[in-house]
Amino acid sequence: MRKIAFFFIAACAFPAWADGLKSLENFMKTAQSGRAAFTQAVTAPPKDGQAARTKQSSGHFEFQRPGRFKFVYEKPFAQTIVADGKTLWLYDADLNQVTQRAQDKALGSTPAALLASAPDLAALRADFTLESAPEDGGLQWVLATPKAREGQLKSVRVGFDGEALAVLDIVDSFGQRSLIRFTGMQLNPALPAGAFTFKPPAGADVLQQ
Repeated sequence: MRKIAFFFIAACAFPAWADGLKSLENFMKTAQSGRAAFTQAVTAPPKDGQAARTKQSSGHFEFQRPGRFKFVYEKPFAQTIVADGKTLWLYDADLNQVTQRAQDKALGSTPAALLASAPDLAALRADFTLESAPEDGGLQWVLATPKAREGQLKSVRVGFDGEALAVLDIVDSFGQRSLIRFTGMQLNPALPAGAFTFKPPAGADVLQQ
């Protein structure tokens, strides 16, 4: 299954910058659900003197607390990531292949904790060091660094436009950067029943991990 750069968030304050942490705290308190379009740019570090290469993708995103979210990649390949509260599903339409994982084991110290899982900053502090960062590009920023050094995630910068999530800037332990920009973010929309229910398509290969 194609590797999808997809990681997430965390905790601990720097007194120099207050806006980013306040935006994160307000987002976690007030945003019980949401939907947005997104674009993602994944840039691998340069190798053997070659220039860094960036791959672009786009789609739409929904979440609902506690513990439910969905990324639907539409371009350039159809892929779906669904967390239904118990199971994390990854579906590659071209391969007609589904990967199934226990959600509590798969997410851990990832940006998903910010989007849908962790209820407050105190819960995030168990796994991350969180620092407010200077305003940049009209956004308020938070830098999240995982406390566990053996994981795949190195750092995440989270950008807020007011109280709306605008950007996830993710760097993994291999130096790969994934920049996810959200547009048209709607907070607390009425999402349809079954929005986060996933059933493997007929004939799909299902792999359990």
